[in-house]
Amino acid sequence: MESRIDKALERHHMGYNCAQAVACTYCDLLGFEEDAVFRMSEGFGLGMGGMESTCGAVSGAVALLGMLNSKGLGQFVSKKDTYALSRGLVQAFGEKNGSVVCRQLKGVDTGVVLRSCDGCIEDACALVEELLAQRGF
Repeated sequence: MESRIDKALERHHMGYNCAQAVACTYCDLLGFEEDAVFRMSEGFGLGMGGMESTCGAVSGAVALLGMLNSKGLGQFVSKKDTYALSRGLVQAFGEKNGSVVCRQLKGVDTGVVLRSCDGCIEDACALVEELLAQRGF
């Protein structure tokens, strides 16, 4: 699969929030309409609705993992595996960047920026692409 990181960054520069930029860039591969994913991920921007909590790029990536792995409505057998995939992605992102919290990544309290929004999007997309490649995309 050809990398779509530049497409995610383009979306972000057009006004998509970090979660939307990541989730919308890959949703077509998983059979989801971009408008629906755009709407669904809107509240995850700026660290969960502006609360500066979990990074939106990470949230968008985790949403994609649900789209990738869930067996669908009423099929609860996939939750454990989806949680494990999500945990792995979140841990990898945190190890690379020193945090998964938007406020910390942006250095709001410390003045030390750990990672820019574009950088967070790049890293979240790279992790998504690694998982997609493992699944044959």
